[in-house]
Amino acid sequence: MNKKTVKDIDLKDKRVLMRVDFNVPMQDGKVTDDKRIRASLPTIKYILDQSASLILMSHLGRPKSALRHGFASQDSASDSEFSLRPAAEVLSSLLEIPVKMAPDSVGSEVETMVKELKPGEVLMLENTRFHAGEEKNDLELAKQMSVLGEVYVNDAFGSAHRAHASTEGVARFLPAVSGFLMEQELKYLGRAVANPEHPYIAILGGAKISDKIDVVESLLSKADKLIIGGGMANTFLAAQGLNMQESLVETSSLETAISILEKAGDKLILPVDAVIADKFEAEANTQVVDVDKIPAGWRMLDVGPKTLELYKHALDGAKLIVWNGPVGVFEMPKFAEGTFALARMLAESGATTVIGGGDSASAVKKAGVAKQMSHVSTGGGASLEFLEGKELPGVAALMDK
Repeated sequence: MNKKTVKDIDLKDKRVLMRVDFNVPMQDGKVTDDKRIRASLPTIKYILDQSASLILMSHLGRPKSALRHGFASQDSASDSEFSLRPAAEVLSSLLEIPVKMAPDSVGSEVETMVKELKPGEVLMLENTRFHAGEEKNDLELAKQMSVLGEVYVNDAFGSAHRAHASTEGVARFLPAVSGFLMEQELKYLGRAVANPEHPYIAILGGAKISDKIDVVESLLSKADKLIIGGGMANTFLAAQGLNMQESLVETSSLETAISILEKAGDKLILPVDAVIADKFEAEANTQVVDVDKIPAGWRMLDVGPKTLELYKHALDGAKLIVWNGPVGVFEMPKFAEGTFALARMLAESGATTVIGGGDSASAVKKAGVAKQMSHVSTGGGASLEFLEGKELPGVAALMDK
């Protein structure tokens, strides 16, 4: 990675404005999964150890209600569910020090709180998306954010593919460097984009190919094999002329799938058998059939044992494996075995394994093998765009070494 990190800049006695990704799941005002908060701890602790004061900012969810003058009213119950206060409380517990909570992410009251911060103290700003200008990358809003700090640190890889005020705009006004999490994300995902080790096997799953066309073509140009599973495999199989019956098929993407199949040759590995169901429900009746023998009224919801053998053979001897997207409806136990078996294969492969966030991260965790992966990304959308070869605005805005 050719971007400067927190270790390349003097932080002593500075006010550090840090973008984190605390867009965490909540229920009844409580954080239900603190993985993203824990992922930010190495950078946070390093900054505090440099005798700096720390101002944290993040978005949470998509608050749209009560926007007035570009700000959502904090007095309404609908907005309180998007407050970052519960995340600040979790961070306070993890750090074992108080984390102060600001009433907003900009403004005179916030500026006063920042000026009163002492070295080693932490202030959490309120949800940046309470301001309409955040997602518009409004430079006036970014400038207001920038006056809070003397140095800007971006450790929010999960938001790096968005050119927002808090991710790209603020970097125009302050010396901008990456945190350790961002550095790690770019290091491991960079291995799949620039000079990957071979044999390099890429795995793509999920429901649709329409939003993954660019990444499919990018991976085909770099990987030795591309395994396709999940709902998107149905469209490729239908493009080969198979009757997928009630399976999810993107008819609008069939021509694209045909074109990709022609270019891919034997690089593309598609399912040969499937776990099928008579309805899309957890308690549906199931059977295992070859993909060309799906009976009327049934649908493919997971890959079958013959397909898993194909995967195992393809992964044998791999040096680098990148996986984004489950190969079945793993949220339902009857259709989870394909995804979990694949996760176990990666854990036992001996290869560098990079998991592309989102559902894939959830799958390796549920399979109990997350700690055996080389890297589990915190950003599903960002990792996909990175693998496509796109420049991420939040990364491009950081200073080069």
